[in-house]
Amino acid sequence: MSENLPANAVVVESALRELGASGEIVVLPEKAPTAAIAAAQVGCEVGAIANSLIFDADGAPLLVLTSGAHRVDVALIARTVGAERVRRATPEFVRAATGQPIGGVAPVGHPAPVRTLVDNWLGKHEVVWAAGGHPLTVFPTTFDELVRITGGTPVDVE
Repeated sequence: MSENLPANAVVVESALRELGASGEIVVLPEKAPTAAIAAAQVGCEVGAIANSLIFDADGAPLLVLTSGAHRVDVALIARTVGAERVRRATPEFVRAATGQPIGGVAPVGHPAPVRTLVDNWLGKHEVVWAAGGHPLTVFPTTFDELVRITGGTPVDVE
């Protein structure tokens, strides 16, 4: 399938295979700028979409994989990670940290490991969908697999 994938998605697909992840990357018919649109395209509840949000935590990248049903409480996240300041990252910061564009940031396939928090709420869903490195790609996974492949920490985000 790699030959039909955007370049960033090929990198993510390779990382998924190396990590022993079970899901295959799926190309969506159109971009999904919101969790609701992504959920409609893959046929799941909005809460089963794992939004990948990159934050600038005292100058270091922090990936928060949050349920599409939640908004991240930035003050809570700052306390959780022991950061003085946590803010949404700029598109340039996101690209530098992940090699991927906003709207398609995958939980894996980054140039270097990114500290990751995984919303506990995702554990309520048998299957969750995460971005595949490009705004048109996603892959199915599970909460436990997301925690394992990212080395992430399960937390409450709101």
